[in-house]
Amino acid sequence: MSSGKKVALILSGCGVYDGSEVTEVVSCLIHLSRAGVEVSMFAPNIEKMHVIDHTTGEEMNEKRNVLVESARITRGSIIALDECNADDYDAIIIPGGFGAAKNLSDFAVKGAELTVHTTLEQLIIKFNEQSKPIGCCCIAPTIVAKVFGNKGIKLTVGGDEESEKWPYAGAAGAINKLGASHNVCKTDEACIDKEHKIVSSSAYMYAGKPHEVDDSVKAMIDGVISLM
Repeated sequence: MSSGKKVALILSGCGVYDGSEVTEVVSCLIHLSRAGVEVSMFAPNIEKMHVIDHTTGEEMNEKRNVLVESARITRGSIIALDECNADDYDAIIIPGGFGAAKNLSDFAVKGAELTVHTTLEQLIIKFNEQSKPIGCCCIAPTIVAKVFGNKGIKLTVGGDEESEKWPYAGAAGAINKLGASHNVCKTDEACIDKEHKIVSSSAYMYAGKPHEVDDSVKAMIDGVISLM
């Protein structure tokens, strides 16, 4: 049954090392579908920062397009990011994967000095101005921290101390440096900033099993839906 709600899902390619993390995207789609939410998927029509051979982790000597690569996950249903209009949707969600830190921003290179893809930055500002929820998981909260950190927003990437289970916890420090407040959360919990309508969860920032990542994404999706 349709809820009548619509969500814009923002992708950054296909594959954890240079695009969107596939499990996270699929989890978003499944939980939004179960809730009766209509999803439109968008990606910037730009060249990827680089292409990674996912069997070796090594950079490949070729070029690929973020929009074209994203279509691999969405069964071809993908729209250029500059065609997304905040007026048409009730929320925006950004899954993780290194593409969020390479193609949607340059966090992978600049850390807390990052810049965000101009169209995406303008888009999430419009969602915020219209008091519509913004959901993000994995490394994507760094994007939101860059745009809204001066508002004192609350975010999570899960843990804040690097360990075997939390190999990327250093991102928590970057979030705090950007002016946001990092909240430590369990893998099946989301950080829900009700005041600013921003929801985040750790997903694959935690070196867990697929069902644990799915639980994390579900917590983020449930939080976004509760604010729509």
